[in-house]
Amino acid sequence: MTVTSILLSGIVGSTAYGLAREGSDVDRLGMFAAPTEELHGLHRPKESHVSTAPDRTLHEAAKWCRLALGGNPTVMELVWLPTELYEVRTPLGDELIELRETLLSARRVRDAYLGYATQQFRRLQNRNDGTFSSDTRNRTAKHARHLKRLCTQGYELYSTGRLTIRVEDPESYHRFGEQVAADPEAALPLLRGFEEAFAETRSVLPEEPDETAADAWLRRVRRQFYPATQAVSV
Repeated sequence: MTVTSILLSGIVGSTAYGLAREGSDVDRLGMFAAPTEELHGLHRPKESHVSTAPDRTLHEAAKWCRLALGGNPTVMELVWLPTELYEVRTPLGDELIELRETLLSARRVRDAYLGYATQQFRRLQNRNDGTFSSDTRNRTAKHARHLKRLCTQGYELYSTGRLTIRVEDPESYHRFGEQVAADPEAALPLLRGFEEAFAETRSVLPEEPDETAADAWLRRVRRQFYPATQAVSV
């Protein structure tokens, strides 16, 4: 696909979490800046580009900020990756990494991470409704691993204000996945336990994120990319 300037991009997903096994896909996530001039026309530029081979998702800077301020667990990974997993870093990208704590809020982190985890649990419960293909067991185990990761990482972010991308003891996640593949209800105690932990813990995060910091950063992006920059292929 062809996009304009990429500000930040890296390897995410199972590889980043330390959960990848032979045959696992390598997922990439990034952020780009649309030429500022294009934002003033009748038709706004596309805000997201998704491709396969390689598996890559790129969000325009403004959309990424909106998703991050909403606590979206997937986009949030981009500013917490270990250094070696970044494939593109620019000065503006580094600025955003430095601002990552200001994007957080207790309510939105709790609602987003627990909300995604609950969605995973519902998928587990409905695994026999025809939604999944013939590899139901593998998909169920994958959803279970995601559920545990979302709960664990979300609680860390909520309680400490920090996010560790690579999980501790990856094999425990795989064992959990197999247990849940055999009995989806086995995931319920973990989910309920984290729901209680969130409820009983006073978060270090503010109730609302600091949108002024993200807005100021985005305005710096717009200034840098006006007039329009040349597109590059990636």
